[in-house]
Amino acid sequence: MKKFTPNRKEAIALRFDEASEDAPKVVARGQGLIADEILNQAGDHEIPIYEDETLVDLMRELNINETIPEDLYQGVAEVFAFIYQLDKKYK
Repeated sequence: MKKFTPNRKEAIALRFDEASEDAPKVVARGQGLIADEILNQAGDHEIPIYEDETLVDLMRELNINETIPEDLYQGVAEVFAFIYQLDKKYK
């Protein structure tokens, strides 16, 4: 496992398909240049970006395709509420 460097940007991408999944899953995560690419891809596809350093800290140990554990549901729910509000505002 790579050591976390606090001064480097981190990004985690989530996916949730309520028709086929019980909880959101991590679909990408990275630091530095990988984080930049995740954020660039999000921007290219008009996917909202939510910044929460504490939530990233809590999700740092999750693997790709791993379902979000129940103890992180509240934090992730805040992300989805943010996205819902943006979606409502711009549609």
